[in-house]
Amino acid sequence: MPYCTPADIRDRIDLRRLVQLTDDEGEGIVDDSRIEKAIADADNEIDGYVGIRHAVPLPSPPPLLNKLSADLAVYHLYSRRGRVPEVHAERYRKAAGILEQIALGKISLGGSDPDGNPPASDAPEMSCENPSRLFTRSSMHGF
Repeated sequence: MPYCTPADIRDRIDLRRLVQLTDDEGEGIVDDSRIEKAIADADNEIDGYVGIRHAVPLPSPPPLLNKLSADLAVYHLYSRRGRVPEVHAERYRKAAGILEQIALGKISLGGSDPDGNPPASDAPEMSCENPSRLFTRSSMHGF
């Protein structure tokens, strides 16, 4: 199951530009097979990173992967034409950075870890040891 759909891509790119990016035959229409290929390429990239910590493809991917897949797929569509606008190149770099953080375990996808255990909290824990009292009733007797 892909992490994003052609409809997600259409939400990010206007129709005229999408025709320019996918219509190699000059028919003036969007070629959905090229959008699906870009999504497949993006999802393969995602699986390469996420697969380090989780079994892929994920049965119910979190919304974060939908966004990352769409950003990567848009980049792949533009790269077919050679020139990627800076805004999409930057989104690609950010998506790749997030995927690296997921692979390192610094960003969680939620749910369980690969062993089926719930995620451990990395939050600091508070503990304290109190020294014995310096001033007690008996030590202060006579003052």
